Amino acid sequence: MTRPTPKDVKVIAHVADVPADDEVANRIANSIGPAFDGFAPISGTLPLDLEPASFLLAQVAQKIEKVSK
Repeated sequence: MTRPTPKDVKVIAHVADVPADDEVANRIANSIGPAFDGFAPISGTLPLDLEPASFLLAQVAQKIEKVSK
C-alpha cells in the first residue's frame, strides 16, 4: 500500500471511465493520501490485503460452478 500520486489517480479514473482532470486527480490524491500514510506501519500484515485479489476469482468460480450444474 503506497500513497497514490495524482498520476496514479488519473490512471485509475481512466480505467474506470471516469473523467478526472489534473486538478481533480491532485485533490483526490491529497485527500486520500493521509489514510494510506496512517496504514503504512501495518501494511502487508492484515489478511484483508489478500482479499481484493482473491474475491473476484472466488466469485467467478462460483458462477462457473452454478452454470455447470
